[in-house]
Amino acid sequence: MFHFLGGGYHGRFEASYRAFPLAFIDKQSAEYGDKVILPPSALDRLASLHIEYPMLFKVINSATGRSTHCGVLEFIAQEGHVYLPRWMMQNLLLTEGQPVQFSNVSLPKGTYVKLQPVTSDFLDISNPKAVLERTLRSYSCLTVGDCFVVNYNNKDYEIEVRSCKPGDAISIIETDCQVDFEAPKDYKEPQYTPAAASRQPPAAAAQQPASASTPAAVGAAAEEPQEPVFTPFVGSGRRLDGKVSTSSSGGGTPILAAAAAAAARAAAAGNSTAAGSSIAAGGAAV
Repeated sequence: MFHFLGGGYHGRFEASYRAFPLAFIDKQSAEYGDKVILPPSALDRLASLHIEYPMLFKVINSATGRSTHCGVLEFIAQEGHVYLPRWMMQNLLLTEGQPVQFSNVSLPKGTYVKLQPVTSDFLDISNPKAVLERTLRSYSCLTVGDCFVVNYNNKDYEIEVRSCKPGDAISIIETDCQVDFEAPKDYKEPQYTPAAASRQPPAAAAQQPASASTPAAVGAAAEEPQEPVFTPFVGSGRRLDGKVSTSSSGGGTPILAAAAAAAARAAAAGNSTAAGSSIAAGGAAV
């Protein structure tokens, strides 16, 4: 059903259609945008009203009072039907075949928009700004409260429009619009846990280097191995016939005993020589 107000410039277009998802006409590529497919009769009426371009529409679900805005992709729908992206039907709480109201609007060019990812996994994208810019090329307008879909690597991410300037609905066609982000709805700030302080008092820690002078440290130092001392003539002697030689004195080795005897004889000889020299010297003096 159509209602047309005004026959000249700035005429108003109003129509009611039954809503269906784009999957019904195999237009999956249009799911990631805000453009709908209207019947050919809508194009004829719009052309006769001389409305402003680009064609923008306000879409209202009269049963729930929910509304959004959209553009138009093609005029090839069956008469009385309109095909919408799935995310738009979800925002409007529309079911298949439910009536929806269309009216043409003129929206101001956007200067600012604040967006909020619904889930924090959107932050895992290596370059979310570039992905979002590419996605928004398929959109003609944004409405506060809408959740549109960004597809990246075969995964869908929902983005909510939090605020817009200069109005609650803006056109983003050929405009320089500043984009701001809020933290994802399920984002949680990381909890900072300070490192556990040492339970040992600073005074005790300062005294630790002096512990080298404690009895335990002294004992450890005393147990260090001593430098070996060379001891001559150690071992056991053997006779030429192969038998073990025994010491005549019963103590020490034969080599030590022989060395001791030789030293004793040398000492005795030295004493005798010294005594003879003393007598000779005395005689001379007499």
